[in-house]
Amino acid sequence: MSETFVKIDSINIDINNDVDNNKIDIDNDIKPHKNKPITKIDVSPNEKYLVTYSREDHSIVGWNIEDIDEGRLNFDHTVKINPKFKSIDQICVSDDKNLAFIYNDLNGLEIIDMNNDNQVIELNLDNSDFEDFRVSYHYFTFNLKGEFILHNKIYSDRTAYKRHKIIWIYSTQTKNNKWICKRIYEIPKDFELIGISKNDKFYLFSNNSIYEWNILNEKSKRMFKNEENEENEWKVAKISSNENFICLRIKDKIIIYSIEIGISIASLDIHNDIQIHKFMNQISLCPLLLLSLFDYIPSCKIWNSITEHCWKECLGRLTKDYQLPKEYQNKILPVPLNNIKTVSKYIFGILDGYVWKIKLDEKISKINFLFENSELNNKSDEIIESNKKTNKEALNVHFLNSYKDMIHILFQKGISNINSAIVEKELIQDLVIWNIETSDGKTIKLKVFKRIEVYNKWDLICTRIDKFNIQNSIGFCFNIGFYEIKLFNDDDIGLLTNMGLLIYHFNKSENSISLIYFYYMDLGLYNSLIPKFSLAKLHYYKKVFSKLPLPSPNYISFKLNDEWTLYIKENMKDKENLLKYGIKLLTFAIKGHKLELINYIYEKCIIYYKEDLINNRIFLSIITFTMPVLNEYYPEYILKYSLETNMIIDSSFYNIEHQSNNLHLYSFQSLQIVNLTRSILWSKYNKLLYKFWKNQLLIIIELLIILLTLPIFSIIFFILYILFKYNFINDLYGFNGWFLFFHTYIYIIFEYIYSRSSKYMSTPTITFMIPYIKFVNYPQNYNWLLEILIRPQSSPFVKTISRDIYKTWNGEALINFKWNTYGKYYYAIIWIIFMAFLCCFTAATTIPKQYIIEDIRKQLLIISIILGFIHLSFEIRQIIYNPIKWIHDFWNIFDIITYVLLIYASIYWLQTNNRNVSLITFSCLFLNIKFLLFFRVFESFGIYFAIIISVGKQIISFLVVLFIILISFAHAFYILLSPESDYSFKKHMNNDPNNPWNIVPTYNKVLDDGTIDIYPFIIQSPDKNTNMFEDYRTAFFAMYLFLTGDSKALSNWSYIDNPSLIILIFLFSLLIVVYLMNLFIGLLNNAIEKDNNRVSYLIQKAEILAEIELFYLLPHQRRWNTWFPEVIYYYANVDKTRKKIKEMIDENEWYTNDFPELKQELLNKLNIQQKPNS
Repeated sequence: MSETFVKIDSINIDINNDVDNNKIDIDNDIKPHKNKPITKIDVSPNEKYLVTYSREDHSIVGWNIEDIDEGRLNFDHTVKINPKFKSIDQICVSDDKNLAFIYNDLNGLEIIDMNNDNQVIELNLDNSDFEDFRVSYHYFTFNLKGEFILHNKIYSDRTAYKRHKIIWIYSTQTKNNKWICKRIYEIPKDFELIGISKNDKFYLFSNNSIYEWNILNEKSKRMFKNEENEENEWKVAKISSNENFICLRIKDKIIIYSIEIGISIASLDIHNDIQIHKFMNQISLCPLLLLSLFDYIPSCKIWNSITEHCWKECLGRLTKDYQLPKEYQNKILPVPLNNIKTVSKYIFGILDGYVWKIKLDEKISKINFLFENSELNNKSDEIIESNKKTNKEALNVHFLNSYKDMIHILFQKGISNINSAIVEKELIQDLVIWNIETSDGKTIKLKVFKRIEVYNKWDLICTRIDKFNIQNSIGFCFNIGFYEIKLFNDDDIGLLTNMGLLIYHFNKSENSISLIYFYYMDLGLYNSLIPKFSLAKLHYYKKVFSKLPLPSPNYISFKLNDEWTLYIKENMKDKENLLKYGIKLLTFAIKGHKLELINYIYEKCIIYYKEDLINNRIFLSIITFTMPVLNEYYPEYILKYSLETNMIIDSSFYNIEHQSNNLHLYSFQSLQIVNLTRSILWSKYNKLLYKFWKNQLLIIIELLIILLTLPIFSIIFFILYILFKYNFINDLYGFNGWFLFFHTYIYIIFEYIYSRSSKYMSTPTITFMIPYIKFVNYPQNYNWLLEILIRPQSSPFVKTISRDIYKTWNGEALINFKWNTYGKYYYAIIWIIFMAFLCCFTAATTIPKQYIIEDIRKQLLIISIILGFIHLSFEIRQIIYNPIKWIHDFWNIFDIITYVLLIYASIYWLQTNNRNVSLITFSCLFLNIKFLLFFRVFESFGIYFAIIISVGKQIISFLVVLFIILISFAHAFYILLSPESDYSFKKHMNNDPNNPWNIVPTYNKVLDDGTIDIYPFIIQSPDKNTNMFEDYRTAFFAMYLFLTGDSKALSNWSYIDNPSLIILIFLFSLLIVVYLMNLFIGLLNNAIEKDNNRVSYLIQKAEILAEIELFYLLPHQRRWNTWFPEVIYYYANVDKTRKKIKEMIDENEWYTNDFPELKQELLNKLNIQQKPNS
């Protein structure tokens, strides 16, 4: 593209005198603001209306923006300011001409409906008129939806101990001349609001950091931190944003933050013209957004030249279209304008008391501006060369995003050509020809020809051949075919193939072609077998590529082409490319067992984080996001990461503060804006009550209520405490009546008593960061139906249950955060529902008939069935989610047996009216044991449950061996001791020694001469348990009894007459009872010793939390930033930290290789002397 050079001095306007000037009808006698200087200017959110304020004239004037496309605006409405408003501090206007302004040093707010004779509008929850309240207004604006957003600070004599920083959001639908509050938020005390964007994003300042908070999803993030700037410099920062970038101006510096990759990508000096021009030359970085940060800055040559250029172009278009007012014809106009306001596509400036609307040239970034007597004039060659170098950085993620519209066209044409794929195409662009072909169906060959004008011919200047190993998962190969090929610009070309989307870049300075983007799409197979399905998939991918940012290359993209993988690796020297492609490339390296590439990416992430601990923590998310794959293939990297990042912070120094003694390992987010919307009704009630507070009769009634409620004050206090804790009530208006009593005298007393307890005593605590960045986050795009009914998407936390994570404080603090935020509440609800299930079934099956009505029993059984199916449904969802993992968890099998047994027993009883005692017996047994399992969430119980399962898994093979040996001995005893012939329990039959009749006790008669009769006088009747070896099943049970010490089953035979029996008993006793059982006890001791620790308990708790997240939380709840933040911090007791570090040093687990300076800073802070060899 050819470059434009602009030389600007003064602007002369020459008009054809033959033109009919009557076309421009402007009454110059009417001057807005009586021709007094304009002090402030503001534009409505959708740029439909504009207002100006003149301090000298004490007036506000409205201007219609949409009336003209460009030129001088017509003023629409004038508002005279009441003299009591001594000064106007801020103004803003909505698209429907609602005007708001803050006056008298932030102490007053006025809202006027300019469409309704300047009718004053009130806010239904405004508390500025209360005598004992002090309110200061600090910021307000209208958003794109027309809502009014107000930020103020409230001070009250009743709540002097607390200052409130509140954000109010009001609907602008007027009702009785009032706007109704829709939402309320409270900003933490350490934060200050510095700006609000039109698309509901709030920007706050705290501790030299800028935070963004999205009111739509309540997601917050720290964008930038710089400890060099003073606090007052941050507070006057100017912010501009769009869907891709956030631009932050602090004094003479502009910081560009990329929303897609989550880091600042540039820091620009306003006075460095070459730097700004180079940056603006990258079309994807939106120069119009950058310009919106500039006020009129005389020392900024780029800014001055741009406004002058746009002003000249505007006057030229107005002159050409005969739209220039007649008083400016044949007149030299001043350059530049005054009081300039920049919005998305226009500049608004003041000339002769009027507002002028000037189009911003969308191609200004491609213009090289020349200035007389300017250093920039001498450096224009440097600018051009710098731009060329910038264009060489083709693998810029933001540069690729600028091709969204062209990729959309590529897909549209590709869909129409899906049944007629081509294998070769040639495209001509200016002096370059691109030739693309695939001759063998496995390679793509690109040629670039350049025209040599002297000889009038085309010369081949470079060739690239890419070979792809095309073979899908079922082994079907297909040939490459092109659906559509399109040139994006002089240097870049897009190829939509049945293999995927490829973008190539031609480097003119090096005469080389590079593959800069490749996203694999398996369309070749379906196009060959099921064309309609291939078309549907192409439509799906069209939808995927219609959104920004472009999707990252997938796993197969790297697998098919080694040169593409190598190219990405080489360009990971650029931080942006590492953040864009790092996760997918690391996943590919892990699955492909490429250890060198794994280590390279891992080290790069650690190095970039160490370069800027404050702003580069996002690089750690590349490692944490791939932990599920690392845990499967290379778990040693998780151990390495956990130990090396233990006790780190995203700052250059550690901070020690005095906190409550019970806050050890307490986790929190850095920015926690409180949503008080639930308390709107309470605020309305409290405001209404406030009006009558001085009424003596009402006070007497309130006192009577207090006296009457004293007997049940504990119940009322508990209810009010819960309501206050969960923001159903607030103290923005102070407290009135009986609630004032309970809050002031009960709540404060309670706080005082609690503060005197040992747990509340303050102690030095140090703050650490949990290094698992984005570890708990779920994908933002989801299908509600699939998430609920079939297979919910998971997070790295759910997929990675590793001992190496939870053996450090980081893992334990992570569990504490999840448990305290939502886990304990959902677990309590699940437990309560199960208790209802248990009580209903137990009552129905246990209470005797004489104490329960049959209808009530049936109702209890029906309730049991319903609750059973509810529990069973969650188990079924777990089976669908991951059947293999479900089977490997013993408690899952136990749970489903419990629920199925109880449901079946209840249905069987209802259907047959028959109480099956055996079925009910086992149902109650399993149900009571299931109740016991709920205690595993408590540490004192949980460790034992963890031991039970872990030990059971370790000794399962031993138990199998023992089981086989028992079967073998049971078989041997069965052969030896089973009856040889048939017998009957009713009749003594034969002399078989193993016949039950011959081994039962007999009683002989004593004769008169003292001798014993040889014939039995009484014979005890045998039963099935007399000879347990007559049946193989009872023989096995007899061996089990013998194993436990009960040898009665073998005592009915004479040992002297049965030497074989003696040998078997001896072998069984020696081999099993003596040797194997003692070996078993030893194995148990070793296994118990191994798992008798907090790690096993924490892993068990992590599994419970993962189950709650996946199957009990709703899909949108899993995306709540307050529950699943990107970054979590935690407090640690300083004394316990010292002890823990010393233990880690002694056990050689104190790793300092990656963060030696940071770890040494921690040791110095805690006064720990480390041995030189540690």
